[in-house]
Amino acid sequence: MNMPTNLVPIPAMAPNRVAAILLRRRARSRTCKDTRASGSWEISHRQARYRMPRLSPGGSIRVNPRPGRRSQGLMRAGLRVVPVALGRGGVKANKREGDGGTPRGQFLPVRVWWRADRLPRPQTSLPLRRIGRADAWCEDPANRRYNQAFERSASEPGDRLWRDDGLYDLLIEIDHNTKPRVANRGSAVFIHVARPGFAPTAGCVALRLRDLQMLISRITSKTRIKIHR
Repeated sequence: MNMPTNLVPIPAMAPNRVAAILLRRRARSRTCKDTRASGSWEISHRQARYRMPRLSPGGSIRVNPRPGRRSQGLMRAGLRVVPVALGRGGVKANKREGDGGTPRGQFLPVRVWWRADRLPRPQTSLPLRRIGRADAWCEDPANRRYNQAFERSASEPGDRLWRDDGLYDLLIEIDHNTKPRVANRGSAVFIHVARPGFAPTAGCVALRLRDLQMLISRITSKTRIKIHR
């Protein structure tokens, strides 16, 4: 069979160059990969370099559970997607005190609390409050201070905000069960620092410290936090 004489020969490409091109294409097409065996999350290199823009007034953040693992999920803020830990009971529409569930619904940030002895002053437009050694949160439904901050004595029960494990070194207080406060409908639901491996929370939403710092710098008092099942 005679070959056409007007074809331009294609130069051979070195194997290592071919491999490099394929690797670049694979990296460009990679998105959020769920590595179920390790329970970790790999975010694309483009997302890792992306700086979260300040959310516009009335903007929103979405939190959704991860399929098959109700105590882990994803938070979407603008174009940024970050992994989060959720309550050990998953997301619950009918949140009750002590059930380990993260409440479903739409909430607003109230203020930022931080440990000034461990972290620099957060960059945020939200009200700020330093955490003191006596600061705590009332979790007793029969107490008139239920689901409110108070100064706790050594003999009083309550969720102490001054912790050794660093989970409350930085946290966002949200308006869950505040208007009105209803007994047994849940208390001390925050957005705070995650445990290693995104271990389950008691009902809060938890992020890596660097993601939480970025979030705090971008949200406003009008940012809607939407938690879905």
